[in-house]
Amino acid sequence: MGRLSSSTKFPYAKGLLPQEEKLEIGKQTQRLVIGIPAEADKTESRIPLTPEAVEILVNQGHQIIIEKDAGKKANYTDHQYSEKGGEIVQTAGEVYKSQIVLKIAPLLPGEIEMLTDNQVVISSLHLTDSVGKNLRDMMKKKATALAFESIRDQDGAYPVVRAMSSIAGSTSILVAAEYLSNVNKGKGVMLGGISGITPTEVVILGASTAGEFAARAALGLGASVKIFDDSIKRLMELQDILGQRLYTSIFHQQVLERVLKTADVVIGTILPEETKGPIVISEDQVKLMKRGSVIVDLSIDRGGCFETSEVRNHDDPAFEKHGVIHYCVPNITARVARTSSIAISNVFAPLLSEIGDAGGIKQYLKEDAGLRHGVYIYNGILTNSYLGSLYGIPSRDINLLMAAF
Repeated sequence: MGRLSSSTKFPYAKGLLPQEEKLEIGKQTQRLVIGIPAEADKTESRIPLTPEAVEILVNQGHQIIIEKDAGKKANYTDHQYSEKGGEIVQTAGEVYKSQIVLKIAPLLPGEIEMLTDNQVVISSLHLTDSVGKNLRDMMKKKATALAFESIRDQDGAYPVVRAMSSIAGSTSILVAAEYLSNVNKGKGVMLGGISGITPTEVVILGASTAGEFAARAALGLGASVKIFDDSIKRLMELQDILGQRLYTSIFHQQVLERVLKTADVVIGTILPEETKGPIVISEDQVKLMKRGSVIVDLSIDRGGCFETSEVRNHDDPAFEKHGVIHYCVPNITARVARTSSIAISNVFAPLLSEIGDAGGIKQYLKEDAGLRHGVYIYNGILTNSYLGSLYGIPSRDINLLMAAF
C-alpha cells in the first residue's frame, strides 16, 4: 500500500485548521462640524438646536459652532450653550466656515456670499420675490441645500412640518383672537362664545396638520368650526381625530362663497403643491367677507392661498384690504420662539446623529430617500422641479444625481 498524503488521511483537516476570520466592515462615522449663525432676519427668533441637543451631539464627538447671541430671542444664553460644549464665536463669518450650516430662516444675499464652495445648508425655504436670484447665487457656490420642511421620516411624514404646523395652527387662532379684539382695532368680538351669544365662526381651508390644530384651538374656545378640503378621506380622518362631527365640505365654489359671507375668521393652510395654483381664494371672494373679519394665511411662505395676501413680518404683521384684516407672516411660529425651537431641535438632534453615523450627509443622502426629498440644490444643481418651473431654472432628478457623485 502506498503512503497516503496528509490530505488523503485527513480529508477534512483543512476545515479543522484555524481560518482567517472574515469581519463585516462597519460604516465609518464622521465627525460633523455644524455651524449655527445668529439669524440675519431680524424678525426670526427661533434657533435650530437647544443647549440640551448640543450636549447630546458634542458627546457623540461632533463640533457645534454658535454665533454670539444666536439663541437670545428664544431666551437661551451663550453661557447655556458653552456649558453644554458649544463653541461661541463672535462673527457670522466664523460660523460659515462650518461643514454644515444649520439655521431657521432662508439665506439672505449677504449670507449666501459667506458660503464656501460645496457647503451644506439646512434651513427653511420661503417663496418670496428674491428666491430666484438666491437660488442661482447658491448654485454658483456649488452648495447642497435642504429645505427642512420637505424632509420626510421613515413613515413618509414631514416631522418638521408637523411640529411647526401644530404650533402654527394653534397660534393662528390666538392671533385671530387678538385681531378681533378692540386692542388691534378689530370689531370687538371674543373668539369663541358664551351662553346666550352666537359663537364666532371659524372657517379652515385645508384638513392638514395646521388645520387640525387650528380646529382644536377654535373648538376649545367655543367657536363654530367649518373645514374645507379637496380630499374626503382627509376630512373623514380629521373628524375621527377630533372625535366629533364638524361642518365639512370639499372646495365647491358656491358653498365656499356662502360660508365666507358669514365667517369671522378664515385660516388658510393649503399649499400650492396641493392645488393647481398658488391661489385658492380670489380677491372677489375676499370682498364677500364681513368688515372686521380676519384672514390668517399660514401658506404665505409658499406663495399664499389668498389672492389678497402680502408677505409681512412681525414688525408690521397685519394690513386691511376690502375691510378684512389680513395676517400674513411666514414665520408665525417665531411668536412662540422657545416652544418652536424645542420642537425643531427634537427633529434635528437625532437626524444629525444619524448623518454622522452614516459617514456624512452625502453618504446619508444616498441611503435615505426621506432626507433626499428635502434637497432642492445638490452640488450646485437644482433638483426641485417645482422651483425650476416657477423661476425658469433647469432642474435634475436628485435620484439620478446620486449615481453621478
